[in-house]
Amino acid sequence: MKKVSKSKKETIQIAKMFLQKNLKKLRSLQGALVVSLSGELGAGKTTFTQAVARYLGIKNKVNSPTFVIMKKYPIPKQARWRVGPIKNLEYKFLFHLDAYRLKNEKELLHLGWEEIINKKEHLVFIEWPENVLKIIPVNSKFIHISHTLKGHRSFKFK
Repeated sequence: MKKVSKSKKETIQIAKMFLQKNLKKLRSLQGALVVSLSGELGAGKTTFTQAVARYLGIKNKVNSPTFVIMKKYPIPKQARWRVGPIKNLEYKFLFHLDAYRLKNEKELLHLGWEEIINKKEHLVFIEWPENVLKIIPVNSKFIHISHTLKGHRSFKFK
């Protein structure tokens, strides 16, 4: 599936659509829902994650974790009840990771990757997954974001 965003507002709507379509359907997973975001610098990976956080009711400012590699945000309890048609959402934490500066998968493992992805209450968004592809779970969702000729953003979902 492919979507084009002409504004930040449209990106928020695309994030909302993505969550409504995928969160409940993927609750049968054994561990976390991992969403891999790829695209060139400035494509909108962090903006998409910010839109997801906003939709989930996270009030904290969500910035790119390029220098700290990983950030963890609690998902407010009330948000777990209000996310669209999804009732009783069980996700408790949003993890936002950036593998841009990582040289290999071992560096991500040192940050507790296995523990993070093995908990059902974790929702994980990772930028630059191609740098650690060997340890991305096979049932992950992949989103590729690119610039269009008109300066918009194109989202390709796999």
